[in-house]
This record gives sequence, C-alpha cells and structure tokens, in this order.
Amino acid sequence: MITTGFAYIAVLFFICGGLALLESTKHRFFNIIPGIVILYFVIMLLSTFGLWEKTNETTAAYKAVKDNLLPAMIFLLLLKGDLRQIAALGPKMIFTFIIASFSIGIGFVLTFLALATWLPEDAWMTFAPLSGSWLGGGGNMAAVQGALDIPDSSMTNALLMDSINYAVWVVLLLAFVPLAPKFNKWTKSSTKLIDDIGAKLEAKAKDDNKIIDTSSLLFLIGLALGVSALSQFLADYVLIAQFHITQFLANNLPMLELSPPATLEAFLAENHFLNAKTWRILIATIFGALAAMTMVGKMAGSSELGNVLLYGIVALIASRANFTELNNAPLFVIAGFMILAFHGIVMVSAAKLFKLDLFSCGVASLANIGGVASAPILAAAYSRSLVPIGVLMALLGYIIGTGGGLLIGKILQSLS
Repeated sequence: MITTGFAYIAVLFFICGGLALLESTKHRFFNIIPGIVILYFVIMLLSTFGLWEKTNETTAAYKAVKDNLLPAMIFLLLLKGDLRQIAALGPKMIFTFIIASFSIGIGFVLTFLALATWLPEDAWMTFAPLSGSWLGGGGNMAAVQGALDIPDSSMTNALLMDSINYAVWVVLLLAFVPLAPKFNKWTKSSTKLIDDIGAKLEAKAKDDNKIIDTSSLLFLIGLALGVSALSQFLADYVLIAQFHITQFLANNLPMLELSPPATLEAFLAENHFLNAKTWRILIATIFGALAAMTMVGKMAGSSELGNVLLYGIVALIASRANFTELNNAPLFVIAGFMILAFHGIVMVSAAKLFKLDLFSCGVASLANIGGVASAPILAAAYSRSLVPIGVLMALLGYIIGTGGGLLIGKILQSLS
C-alpha cells in the first residue's frame, strides 16, 4: 500500500502514461470511449482495492498538485482557441453552436426538475461538473469541480454518465452521417459556405504547422505555472474588492436587501458563488483567451502539455473515489439520456426552422458534449477538409464550458 506523497503521484502519472500510449495506437475503441474516461475507471478501481492510502502526506500531495496545476491546465488548453479564428466561422456556425449549448444547459435544468423526487439531495454536485464537460470538455469538468469545491465522490456518477451517455451519442451522430443529403434536403440547407471555410482553414493549418521543440515547451510550462500563481494571487485581491463592493451596496442600496458582511474573514469563510477557487479558474480562463490571440497562441506544444495536465488531474480526482460510491448509477444514466434527448429534439427543430445542415448540427453538438477529442472525428466523417471546423468549434466549447458549468451548477444548487 502506498502511503507517501511522491510515490502516490508517481504511480498516477505512470498509469496516465501507459493509457496514453495505448490510445496513441489509434484503435477504433478509443474513438468511442476516450482514454481519459478509461483512465478514470482504472484508477478508481485501484483506489477501491486500496493501492494507496489517504494519509496526511498523500492528501497534501493531492491538494498541492491539483490546486496549482488546474489553472495552468485551463490556460494551456485555451491557447489554441483564438476568438478571431472562431469568429471567422461565420454567424451560422456560431449560432448553431449557441443553440446546442443552450439546449444542453436547459436540458440539465429540466431533467433535474423532472427527476428531483428520485435524485439524492446532492445530485447537483454530479450534474454541475458534467455540465461543464458537456459544454466544453474534460478540462472544464475538472475546473467546475475545483471551483465549486465538489467532493471527488460526486464525480463517480458524473464520469459514468460522461462515459455511457457520451459513447451512445457519438455512435448515433456517426451513424447519421450517411443521412446528411436527405436531412439537408428536408431542412433546405446549403453546405457550400461550410465547404469553403473548411478548405481555407485546412490550408492555413498546414501553413501554421510547427515542430514542438524544447524551448517552446519550457516557455509554455513556465508561463502556465506563472499564470496559475498569478491567478491565485489576483483572486485574493478580487475577493477583497468584492467584499468592499458588497458592503457598499448593502449600506447604500437597501432595496437590494443585501446583508453586509461583518468582517473580511467572515466574508471569505462564506461559500458564495464567486469564491477564491472560482476566481482562480475564471482569471486563468481570461488569461488563456487573451494569450490565444498573441504569438503565444501560435507556439507548438500547448495542447499536448494541456492534455498531460488534464490526464494528471483526472487521475488525481479518480484516486479519491471508489466503486462503493457508485450510488443511483442507473438513475443518473437515465438522466443523461433525457438531457441528450431534449438536446437532440431542439437541434432537429432548430435545423428545420433556421435551415441548418446536419454537419453543423452534429459538430456543434459534439463540440459541446465531446470536445476536442471527438468533434474533429465527426467532422472528418463528412470530409477531411472540415476537420479544422470541428477543432475550432470544440475550442469554443473550452472557452464557455467553465462559465456555463458554474452557472448551471449554481442554478441546480438553488433548486435543491
């Protein structure tokens, strides 16, 4: 049994490396169930069998690595999400993505309300991080969990839904690809503009292709860790400003019916929406979105480094859970299918109403629910030239996923 912090972290990253190596074989299995989902359940299985113990040393290592690497991961994963390139997709594609995001968010709220009688009281803690994943990706799931201080035990059912429901949805969307001509005829849509944008983006991607080297990796690692430290530093000052603003509003605008915090210590101790952890994630997100529009965004290696940290953080989360905590699993899986069913109905209705094509609807859906791991795969099923569109749409999900997940989480918490 592992009881030391270093051995605990070393084993987790070794398992991450082994599964990532298997995933690099490009086996068809990993197109349906991403390696990161398999990683979660493998490590959770080892945790269930007691490979490591929750000692003071392993707990300290867990908190130090996770809390410090989480903002760095968010920053790195956002560096390829240049908002200017995303805007170049045109209003139709972005509009389709917005419809997909809103329908997923509303689906979470309606499903939560419909199953409120049967769901456990803390069910919002399962839905909140999952909504971050289904609006962006695994990084957003980890960010929402960290920002809302959701216990790792609540992540078990979230990962189960993110595995089973997601896999079924990917298969369905891939199965619908041959039906695109009939669907587009039914909605009276045209794909000429999408084909032109895809060809231009593919040509630009070839021109921008750069080799990952030591200097870029060292710079990006240093920058990401620096952003993490700066985000934590700024979050404290933002909270102090938030404290003074709350006091001012409470004392000068009585119609708001705000209760002024007595002291700064009391205010910081409250578990309010915009707490320190939330601000750290939001600040890192802002830094990432801004840096993506600079030369830093063009540097090679940011996506790879971000994925390394993502694997490590997911491994850490899984290491604190076990299969004995897999409660109400069938009900949560049913809830996942209800969310997807509502989302699908809205997307088909919007396609008919606004003359949207099947490619735009499918990629917008999977850019939210599957993220960078699967949206390009679906795009490639239509045409190789459309892969860059899938990538950019998924990156847009990374940008909005954390904020959207936090909002949905707070809505569901208020409904509990």
